[in-house]
Amino acid sequence: MSSPINNMNIHPTAIVSKKAKIANDVEIGPYAIVNDNVTIGKGTVIGARCVVDGNTTIGERCKIFTGAIIGSAPQDLKYKGEKSFLKIGDGNIIREYCTLNTGTGDGGKTIVGNANLLMAYSHIAHDCRVADNCIIANNGTLAGHVSIEDKAVVGGLVAIHQFVRIGKLSIIGGCSKVVQDVPPFSTCDGHPTKVYGLNLVGLRRSGLNHEGLKALSHAFKVFFNSGLTIKHALEKIESDKVFLSDEVLYLCEFVKKSKRGICRSARSGAQVPSE
Repeated sequence: MSSPINNMNIHPTAIVSKKAKIANDVEIGPYAIVNDNVTIGKGTVIGARCVVDGNTTIGERCKIFTGAIIGSAPQDLKYKGEKSFLKIGDGNIIREYCTLNTGTGDGGKTIVGNANLLMAYSHIAHDCRVADNCIIANNGTLAGHVSIEDKAVVGGLVAIHQFVRIGKLSIIGGCSKVVQDVPPFSTCDGHPTKVYGLNLVGLRRSGLNHEGLKALSHAFKVFFNSGLTIKHALEKIESDKVFLSDEVLYLCEFVKKSKRGICRSARSGAQVPSE
């Protein structure tokens, strides 16, 4: 890290605190503001008119585009100025006018992993967790304490309720309203969101073979189309060793840990009862 004064890649109109920790090759564009408790890693580019505030750490090789607000205080009436944090990993692309808040409460953390694409105007609220290689399309909105697992895709104008979990390799169609957990490997859409089946394109791109797809297909049919309760669906799936792949076991564990419940099936009469 170096003093901002020695960094020739900082535009003269930018306002950069001398207390900020900024790598030598960081680029900061016109009229951007970087405040005291900010750390920015090597190769990161901060665009024009961005504001980087709060106790914020940004990793290496990130690209943050015009007007993004990074590390602003949480939009939470309980927040009383406690010391909270935002941590952003490496290789992220954060497009125009995105907003990312710090956590809420003393020591609260909002965490964004590596190699994510946050498209324009998307919002990451306090205490969210975004894993790696995720895509949040334009105007995707995460309420507080949302968790998004690896390689999930959130469509444009999607709104996600507080404490909802989005499973890995799932995809949510644009304009959806998400009020319950989205199961991993699924394709979901709707208002409220419902499960339409497997995310076959994403699973194939991830390298899952035919046997793996067959096992997940069997599990999805039991969960979402059999009419069984969650408890009995889990028992049936876990008793059938032929289809008990790593992905199916992951799906089962995700369902067991759900606190908000799992999104229902889009097929009429085939919803997953909660009990």
